[in-house]
Amino acid sequence: MADVLFGDYNPAGRLPVTFYRAVDQIGDFNDYRMEGKTYRYFRGEHLYPFGHGLSFTTFEYTGLKVNRSKIGPKGTVEVSFRITNTGDRDGEEVVQLYVRDLESSLPMPVRQLRGFERIALKKGQGRQVRMVLHAAEDLSHYDVSKKAFVMEPGPFEIQIGTSSQDIRLTQVVTVR
Repeated sequence: MADVLFGDYNPAGRLPVTFYRAVDQIGDFNDYRMEGKTYRYFRGEHLYPFGHGLSFTTFEYTGLKVNRSKIGPKGTVEVSFRITNTGDRDGEEVVQLYVRDLESSLPMPVRQLRGFERIALKKGQGRQVRMVLHAAEDLSHYDVSKKAFVMEPGPFEIQIGTSSQDIRLTQVVTVR
C-alpha cells in the first residue's frame, strides 16, 4: 500500500461495477427490467463508470483497424489498434472492447463488453493490440419470443476504450 501511495507502484485495477451519482438513479429494486441499470443500459451521468481505473501515467490509443467492414453470421472480425504509454512512468492499461448494435428491432444495451486485455508498457513504449470478435457470440442477442440467440443484420459500432464511458476509438461494421 505504501508503494502505491508514494508512487513506486502504478496500480491498474478496474471497476467491475457502475457507481451511480445518486441513489435515485438506480431505480426500483422490485423492477427487474434492465433499462437504466448497469453500464449496459444506464444513460445518465456516472460517478465512476464500469471499467474505470486510475493510473500514474497516460495512454494514447490510435490507428483502429478492422479487417472487414461486412460480416456474415458465422464470420469473425479482427480488430487492431496501437496503444502507447505517453506518460513519465511505466504502467499497465486495461484496454476494453465494446460493441453497440446501432439498429436493432428490440431494445438493446447501450454497449456490451466483448473483450479486454491488460497491457504493460514502459514509458514511451507502444504496442499493437489485436482482438477478435466472433459474430455468432459477440454480435447476437437472446430473443425471448424465439427462445434462441439471434443476430439481426445491420450496423454495429466497435468501441475501444479505457472504461464504458471513455471510448477512444470507434468503427462500424455491418452484419449481413
